[in-house]
Amino acid sequence: MKKNAILLALLALPAFADDTADIERITVSGDFRTATLDQLSASASVLSGNRLDSRQATYIDNVLSIAPNVNFAAGASRGRFIQIRGIGERSQFAEPINPSVSFLVDDFDFSGLAAAGVLFDTQQVEVYRGPQATVFGTGALAGAVKIVSNAPSEESDSHFELSVGNKSFFRAEGAHGGQASDSVAWRAAFVHNSSDGFIENDFLGAEDTNGIHENAVRLGTLWDVTDKTSVAVDLRWYDINNGYDAFSLDNNRHTLSDEPGFDEQETKAVSAHINHEAAGGSLEIIATMAGHDIAYGYDEDWTYTGFHPWGYTSFDAYYRDVSQQSAEVRFTSAEDKKIFNDTTTWVIGGRINQSEQDLLRQYTYADGDFISTFEPQTTAVYGQLDTQLTPSLLLTSALRVENYAYDYADNAQVVYDDDTTMTGGKLALTWDIGGDYLYASVSRGYKGAGINYDEQVSRERRFFDAEYNRNYEAGYKGKLFVPELTARAAVFFMEREDTQISDFDVQEREDGSAAFIDITANADVGTNKGAELELSWQATSSWTVQASAGYLSATFEGYETADGEYVSKQRQAQAPRYTANLFSELWLTDSLVWRADMDFKDEYRFSDGHDETAPATTLFNTDITWVKGMLRTTLWVKNVFDKTWYTRGFGGFSNDPRDYYEFAEPYYQLGDGRQFGVTARFQF
Repeated sequence: MKKNAILLALLALPAFADDTADIERITVSGDFRTATLDQLSASASVLSGNRLDSRQATYIDNVLSIAPNVNFAAGASRGRFIQIRGIGERSQFAEPINPSVSFLVDDFDFSGLAAAGVLFDTQQVEVYRGPQATVFGTGALAGAVKIVSNAPSEESDSHFELSVGNKSFFRAEGAHGGQASDSVAWRAAFVHNSSDGFIENDFLGAEDTNGIHENAVRLGTLWDVTDKTSVAVDLRWYDINNGYDAFSLDNNRHTLSDEPGFDEQETKAVSAHINHEAAGGSLEIIATMAGHDIAYGYDEDWTYTGFHPWGYTSFDAYYRDVSQQSAEVRFTSAEDKKIFNDTTTWVIGGRINQSEQDLLRQYTYADGDFISTFEPQTTAVYGQLDTQLTPSLLLTSALRVENYAYDYADNAQVVYDDDTTMTGGKLALTWDIGGDYLYASVSRGYKGAGINYDEQVSRERRFFDAEYNRNYEAGYKGKLFVPELTARAAVFFMEREDTQISDFDVQEREDGSAAFIDITANADVGTNKGAELELSWQATSSWTVQASAGYLSATFEGYETADGEYVSKQRQAQAPRYTANLFSELWLTDSLVWRADMDFKDEYRFSDGHDETAPATTLFNTDITWVKGMLRTTLWVKNVFDKTWYTRGFGGFSNDPRDYYEFAEPYYQLGDGRQFGVTARFQF
């Protein structure tokens, strides 16, 4: 009787259902064909709506620690710089950036623009580990993260959600949709996030200088033009107005900045996705257009004028105007139109991305404004064959050829263009063992070349080469010993060629303070190897346990640092050796459920250019939810034990005039402390 009552409660609230207990039901969208997660010949995680709810997730960095071997860095108001298996950017200042991790929101490629990672009306978050060049191209050297929204449908599945908590936390989310006519479905959603944050500015007497103020709206439509043709249109608007006042000379949550920074982004985007079912298969045409106004600035001295006789005053601000356009055409063969003796389905397609990124930098120590224009364009063709060698053995062979070209010019008289053609692909064998799967794959990823813009960079360091990697991987997905326990496991070995390293040079100004020059260069080789495991156990009809664990050994060899030191071998930055997550969901009664999870992250280096590290950290979150009809009420606590943890760190210099800038010290950006609140959600 209790089991039936719990099932009825889950059916009443589908967004709350635990859809991870049976991996055969989990589908992924980040491949050419819609497939279940166990059929995918790659290591990947799908974070369901239930898992997002269990962490009160408002932004993508709230959930990344669930996936093994995934990390993030802040250096901004949010942790929007993602690393997978030790590879990924940690910051962006004046330099143009070519991301290592693709970041997608439905059909939009927002790589390098993850301030748009606000979560609302989300079906699931997909994390793909290892090079994904065939599907995503040059932005997916390390992998990809994709946010999948709830799509328009005949069913309204509407909701309104309200959350309040300490630190003036307030969040409102709503979504509604349905049928506009017999052939047109629609869905609209919005979200508002606000919080004072955990920083107190003692000089200004303010508690919101590192606060969050985020709004987003989405409108999606699906038009069935004919029985064989459909058109999906998606409109999006993001308005991010966050503060950025995170660093203190004393490494605590009390700052002294007289000019607190900002981290802002306004995005307007539209996509159209046409799907036509032809006699031989499916034709897809995907077009997107987006504009982004971005502003990022910070108080470089972290103090106020007059703080100390040796003090300096400096503010650094970056204003970007980014426009993006993309178009993709793809044809996927029908299951009954196989080639090669009726054994092989196929996909063929092409994609073009182009962007213009205009930068204005205003810096206290610069002689004048710095202005640059960066215009990258990628043009790619790709294909994939899926060959059924035997009834249980599938061979996947994929190839992508991509031209990456860019033009760069700035008012320091640096003008440069580059044109590189890169090739990536994948070979994989998948063995179906009665619904469980073994796979082995070899894949190749790539990342384009680039330029170090700063005029103080020597000519031999001005440009850096493209990077390539080869990833060897084997894995298992399926039942483990008993039907109630399922597993996804993978081991991998990745070889990196011309490994791109993010470094910086520290120069001393006349007043003794430190000036930084960001530099990207190439090491000879890099090696990233490790293992990943995800488990889901339906212990009883009312208790589910999930766990993930990652092991990573990531090093690079043969690199000369900006200050001339030769590094024969070194650990890669943002690459903790061990990561883990443990999650429990227990129905205490027919209407009361308790959830708890734990994140563990081992010690790791903050940067390739200095030796400061983040200590090993364990964080706990918990909530208890009462379900009554269509109403769900949740009491929640994040970072239950108020642990101190770090999201960014610097070292190798002093920014403190009190010691006359003589002693190099570490400086940390702290993650959020304990936060608690209540959330009410009404499903209608």
